[in-house]
Amino acid sequence: MFDFKQIFTAGMILFAVIDIIGSIPIIVDLRKKVGHIQSEKASIVACVLMIAFLFVGETILNLIGIDVNSFAVAGAFIIFFLAIEMILGVQLYKDDAPETAAIVPLAFPLIAGAGTMTSILSLKSEFDTPNIIVAIILNVAVVYAVLKSSKKIEKLFGKQGISVIRKIFGVVLLAIAVKLFVANIQSLFN
Repeated sequence: MFDFKQIFTAGMILFAVIDIIGSIPIIVDLRKKVGHIQSEKASIVACVLMIAFLFVGETILNLIGIDVNSFAVAGAFIIFFLAIEMILGVQLYKDDAPETAAIVPLAFPLIAGAGTMTSILSLKSEFDTPNIIVAIILNVAVVYAVLKSSKKIEKLFGKQGISVIRKIFGVVLLAIAVKLFVANIQSLFN
């Protein structure tokens, strides 16, 4: 029932899109501004949001007349722009600075944001649902560990190390966006 290749691939895609390592500077800034970060609560809410969207997202799309392949092509564009942000170090999307480190800035949109939700539905067009759920849970476990130890990770890698990791995952994400686009654009013309 479980395909480890699918779990690994879906997990890596989600890991790159969530970009929790690249978000360490944001997490550290949040911690400085508000004091305590609710790692457990943010991780659980993000996991529930992602799994719920995996099941209900397609139904919502059908209600408004959009098929998964069209959404996957649109998702490829979003992932493409996320990759450009990561590689070039530019900010295409600007969000207001959060006032508290509660569920809103962490679980949504930092962890389970628009890119993550788009990726989840895009993954659904290529992978089996149980494998995506396992990939989501594994990613949330990594997110939780990073949230809990963000200060140690920042000290370990330093700002330059985190920047290099972010750029590497940006290139991986760019390749994933191209693959997702090519795989789904053909079905739209058939």
